[in-house]
Amino acid sequence: MFDIGLGEIAIIAVIGLLVFGPERLPRAAADAAKWLRQIRGMASGARQDLADSAGLDLNDAMDSVKELRDFHPRRLAASLLEEPDDETARLPTTSKADDADKGRPAFDPDAT
Repeated sequence: MFDIGLGEIAIIAVIGLLVFGPERLPRAAADAAKWLRQIRGMASGARQDLADSAGLDLNDAMDSVKELRDFHPRRLAASLLEEPDDETARLPTTSKADDADKGRPAFDPDAT
């Protein structure tokens, strides 16, 4: 949700300790967590109400978004560059020299 690293959390904790003090800091953190849960619940309820009033199925919409994630350039490149797992998906060898290495695909100088 938020891109907060360990350093940022430490800075927020130190500022919270300075502002609230060691006695009130745990109570303030608990209150902040409670508010965050309430805000998430309200947002989820509002999203569901909008989907119900518009007649949309959120599961279908989320599946469509997940399918679009497969077309991200990094995922496409990773799927093209990864090695196939089973032997049937590999390219057949074309020469007798390659027959010694059954697992390696044939070398194509035009492909490079």
